[in-house]
Amino acid sequence: MADLQNAGRLVAIYPGSFDPLTNGHLDIISRGSRLTDSLVVAVLSNTQKQPLFSVAERLEMIRETTAQMPNVAVDSFSGLLVDYAATRGANIVLRGIRAISDYETELQMALLNRRLWPETETVFLMAGEEFSFISSRMVKEIFKLGGDVSSFVPAIVAERLRAKFGSAE
Repeated sequence: MADLQNAGRLVAIYPGSFDPLTNGHLDIISRGSRLTDSLVVAVLSNTQKQPLFSVAERLEMIRETTAQMPNVAVDSFSGLLVDYAATRGANIVLRGIRAISDYETELQMALLNRRLWPETETVFLMAGEEFSFISSRMVKEIFKLGGDVSSFVPAIVAERLRAKFGSAE
């Protein structure tokens, strides 16, 4: 059920695992926050994945990174995205697209979400070209193999990677 406080406002949910948060994610958050009245960055708690960072750690890093964006809230959820969006009174699901392969997967999810909860629309933002090749999976792999990921993630994330796992070099 939609939150009546949000009637007439554009409230978006940007869901993801954000493990770790990348500069590409931050670009979508920044651009999405300019397009909406309120943007909730929603960290999915997925028990089937072995995350690099706990949900609490990811929430903290995202909050620190987005502290200067007054209309951005950070939260976590489990279960169906549409159920979570309904509890937050969201009328938009925001998704970033890097490549055609992303679009195919995201289109399927958008159509399923529309069928499950037609009150919300999925809005796709194209990744900036400087971020189109960055993914959390690739960042993790580069870091684990000793590479420098500081140009792919916010400074706080690079610091947390080094603090938690030591220098990857």
